[in-house]
Amino acid sequence: MSEKNGALIEVTDATFADVVLKSDRPVVVDFWAEWCAPCKVLERSLNELSAEFGDRVVFTKLDSDNNPETARAYKVMSMPTLIVFRNGEVVASAIGNRPKMALRQFLETGIAG
Repeated sequence: MSEKNGALIEVTDATFADVVLKSDRPVVVDFWAEWCAPCKVLERSLNELSAEFGDRVVFTKLDSDNNPETARAYKVMSMPTLIVFRNGEVVASAIGNRPKMALRQFLETGIAG
């Protein structure tokens, strides 16, 4: 898995279990779609937060249109949807875009534990 500070790692139905569920760190999954304008805004904020959080959290994104199995498994119905996983379990989720400060607070709460 290649990981750069400030860049979201793309996951797919095929790689989801290895990258997200088996991670030894909390993982944020951004469920997005190409047609979703708020998703593009959210991705910019997540890239910035990824640099801030550094090695504490793995930031990923999953194109829901091209990876329907995972989106269906987690009942993702709206874009964007953020789900935080810790030890393979869902610990927090949020639907829609929000200001970066609110995202930071959501992530801090989601990864605490």
